[in-house]
Amino acid sequence: MINAKWMAGVCLMILASGCLLFSDEKKIKDPPVAGTWECVAHLSGEHDIPFTMALEQNGETVTGTITTHDGELPIKTGTYKAGSLQLHMETSEAKYQVTGKLDGEQFKGQWSKEPDGLAGDWEGKKSAPPKS
Repeated sequence: MINAKWMAGVCLMILASGCLLFSDEKKIKDPPVAGTWECVAHLSGEHDIPFTMALEQNGETVTGTITTHDGELPIKTGTYKAGSLQLHMETSEAKYQVTGKLDGEQFKGQWSKEPDGLAGDWEGKKSAPPKS
C-alpha cells in the first residue's frame, strides 16, 4: 500500500513539473511581414497611387499579391531578410520591383517599373486584424 501511494505521489509530481515546464514556453509570434498592408506609392510630379499588399511569410520567403486600381498582381519572388523586403512581380508588359525596410510598424522603401523607367518611394502600414 505504501509503495502504491509513493508511486502515485511521484507520478503527480512528474505531471505537475511537466505542466510548469511547458507553461513557460514562449508563444511563437506571427512573422513580421505576414498580413495585409495598406500602402501608397509616390510618383514624382504625379498623384499618389494607393495599393494593398497581402503577404504571407515562411522563413525568409514572402508570397502573396499586390492590388491596385488596375487589378491584382501575384508576387513572382519575394524575400524578407534582416529587416529588408524585396518583391518582384511581372506582367507581359512590365517588370516591377518593390524594396523596403520595416521601421517599427511601417514599411518605407522604393519601387520601380521596367522597361519605362518609372520609380519612386512608397510606404505602408499593416491593417488592423479583424476583431473576434
